[in-house]
Amino acid sequence: MTFSILQPAQILFGRGQAARAAGLARNFGPRGLLVHGASPVRAAPMLAMLGPETLALACASEPTLAMLETATQAARAHRPDWVLAIGGGAALDLGKALAAMIPAPGSILDHLEVVGKGLPLTAAPLPFIAIPTTSGTGAEVTKNAVIGLPEHGRKVSLRDDRMIARIAIIDPALTDDCPWPVTLASGMDAVTQLIEPYVSNRATPYTDAIAFPAIEPALRALIRMQQGENVAARDTLAWASLCGGLALGNAGLGLVHGFAGVIGGRTGAAHGAICGALLGPVLAANRARAEGQSRQKLQRVCAILEEVFGCTDEQGPETLSNWAHGAGLSRLSALGVTKSHHASVATAAQSASSSKCNPVEISHQDLCSILEQAG
Repeated sequence: MTFSILQPAQILFGRGQAARAAGLARNFGPRGLLVHGASPVRAAPMLAMLGPETLALACASEPTLAMLETATQAARAHRPDWVLAIGGGAALDLGKALAAMIPAPGSILDHLEVVGKGLPLTAAPLPFIAIPTTSGTGAEVTKNAVIGLPEHGRKVSLRDDRMIARIAIIDPALTDDCPWPVTLASGMDAVTQLIEPYVSNRATPYTDAIAFPAIEPALRALIRMQQGENVAARDTLAWASLCGGLALGNAGLGLVHGFAGVIGGRTGAAHGAICGALLGPVLAANRARAEGQSRQKLQRVCAILEEVFGCTDEQGPETLSNWAHGAGLSRLSALGVTKSHHASVATAAQSASSSKCNPVEISHQDLCSILEQAG
């Protein structure tokens, strides 16, 4: 048995922990860069604590190459000592990418996967502090930043072990009163990012230990949140998101995310919504084909669905999908994926890096069938 563990040097979890961010950031130097979501309102208290030597940049949407290039120019002119990102997965990805690219001597395309050269960074990234305000992506504890290239119809990663945050602060209070559609989509992403690393062909005892125990509580918390705001459920979802990020960062993901990178790049649809629509059909397809330990793990996941939803374990994946769509999650067709797209999306998903961690190989025809079920 051989494996390694990659995670931030310091992880702070709990309500009120975000108040420590400014003091911790200033330990890296006086000049900072704050990356926040589209609205500056939630980031305003943090900016006030960080002080006048901090430049604030907004991330109005999921980051694209053009957005990253523009932000990199502005950030380099400010000469920050560190980068702090507060927001959803998009803001965290942009902050993570800026921390990597501000000191980098070359072009961003030198380091992007798939469409670029995929070269390792030649300069160490700036210290990066990550503070999520949604529970889903786990981006606060991963080593890659997802960047969209609309002209290529793809989302690709900027990736390096040194890009992982120096400090990740998960304060569930920052997720309170998040609208239900966002909570649902991000929560389904969190559940996906617990299940896929658990059944991944790169799973380890470490990833199994943190992913599997969080699956059932995450599902129950998400169901509880459908009924209205609940502090305990928010805390559970924040913990699930953190566990999923740590698990995927060390075991990879699977076919759901292989599809999601392609679909998100082509349609611009929300990542969590795409993952939520695909999770049930992919689970069912994997379970039907898996053998040995992979099949045992998939059966354990389906047994959780049986317990949570009161169905048979064979009905679990479909029941999960039906619940999510009944709760308001869009189907793929509503996200811009029509039947005419299925063949090309399936072809692109087969070569995606996440798909290589899927527990079984699935034919192109069956990939199209998955898309049809999710549509």
